Amino acid sequence: MEEKIVIPKEKFEFAATQDVTHDKSLQTKPRSSLHDAFSRFCKNKGSVAGAIIIVILVLFALITPYCTQYSVAYQDSYFTTTLPKSHLFENTSFWDGCEEKQYGATSFLYYYAMGQETGHNAVKNQEYTTTYKDGTLLYTFRLDSYQRNGMIYKNFSREEYESLQQYQTEYQRQVIYPMVPVKNRPAAQQNTNDANYYFKTSGSNKTKIETDENGNVIPVYATTTVKGESDNGYHSLRIEGEDGFLNEDGETVWYSYARRTSSGVECRINYYEYYIYNHTQILKDGITEPYFVFGTTGSGQDILTCLSSGARFSFLFAIAVAVVNLVVGAIYGAIEGYYGGKIDLVMERISDILSAVPTMIIITLLKLHMGGSSQILVLFISFFLTGWIGMASSTRMQFYRFKNQEYVLAARTLGAKDRRVIWKHIFPNAIGTLITGCALIIPSMIYSETSLSYLGIINLSTGNITSVGTLIAAGQSALTTAPFITMFPSVFLILLMLSFNLFGNGLRDAFNPTLRGTEG
Repeated sequence: MEEKIVIPKEKFEFAATQDVTHDKSLQTKPRSSLHDAFSRFCKNKGSVAGAIIIVILVLFALITPYCTQYSVAYQDSYFTTTLPKSHLFENTSFWDGCEEKQYGATSFLYYYAMGQETGHNAVKNQEYTTTYKDGTLLYTFRLDSYQRNGMIYKNFSREEYESLQQYQTEYQRQVIYPMVPVKNRPAAQQNTNDANYYFKTSGSNKTKIETDENGNVIPVYATTTVKGESDNGYHSLRIEGEDGFLNEDGETVWYSYARRTSSGVECRINYYEYYIYNHTQILKDGITEPYFVFGTTGSGQDILTCLSSGARFSFLFAIAVAVVNLVVGAIYGAIEGYYGGKIDLVMERISDILSAVPTMIIITLLKLHMGGSSQILVLFISFFLTGWIGMASSTRMQFYRFKNQEYVLAARTLGAKDRRVIWKHIFPNAIGTLITGCALIIPSMIYSETSLSYLGIINLSTGNITSVGTLIAAGQSALTTAPFITMFPSVFLILLMLSFNLFGNGLRDAFNPTLRGTEG
């Protein structure tokens, strides 16, 4: 028998009024489920970092196309595989549009002479070092990819030629340089039409540069004893001797700057200066100089513009597909999970049949029967036909999980209709999983679209539209000579996939804390 414990009366005493406590109302404000989820999300540093990277990539995709002076359709056959350049690093050996080269005397002198004639230095700052290797003198220098084109021969009408001369006079920028007579051009067939050979050469199979006793090239410009216009060409522009100069025979001569042709005149022009003239005076397209922050592709497209435009298309396309799949999948899965039974059985078999069809077969059939339609439409339909099945499966699972909960039974008891129970009571509890799945669909769609365009199955490069996969494919043939073409779109894709993975894991942990640390 248990012994009773008796407390003596002297142990009891009256409590003071100030020591009496009572229940108080809560001082903190109530928090919504979304607020609570956001708080949990912010505690995951990796997910926050992923979200920041996603925001940066989205801003890059949305803003950059409007900030560049180029368009996706822009191409230039001379500025191909041009190296990335930033004005911030012009005086360094990094991101300056140049690459280090080591050539023999003939190749080096070819580029060095460009700067001597025009001041546009193909050899950066005309600086170089020499070394001997196996008894051969080699020159090491940084080759400027913006100046390596040097001079070209180009035909103009008389009006175009005079307009170009007027531009030179007004802006004091020399575009046209003295012609080289046909008889003085290199005899080697591969170099005959190379306008950078303004000096004496020899050799019929391989061009050899002749130099004077000081090692300098010997110019072979075309000259005339007639000032102004003649039957041979136009001579109103001179680079020296405004009133002519004396030749070795004591005659006053002028340089010839154009050669008459059947269609007008042929000129020898500096392409860098002509590029500026053509875009600022003729095309007036807002391009003031050749300047490519990420470089150019093998077809002369600006990589920065193409990448940002392709990224913008990828984001918008993936979001559109994700939203449609979310809506269709949520409705389909909600009906399956809520009603169950035969309805669920029939609808699941339909999903199984559709999911068994490979996406590649769908795309092939759509391209076969919709050959004249937009490739974007083909891609959208192929992703939609089976893309919603995963979302429907997730929704169905969540409805089976929540439809027999007490609050759902209470709602039914109070007479709530099925539609109200689905959208007001069950669906809000399943939204976390659906949002997480929707967030992960976006990088999956972008990756799939990139893969298809990379393989050439879908061609999205039409007009002002391109894709990241097309850019990567364009640089595949130049991986050893111009790796930057594939590097920038590849880095974008890597950052995108990594950041969305981190972001998706954070969403999962925020909306479903019980799943924290699991694979999702």
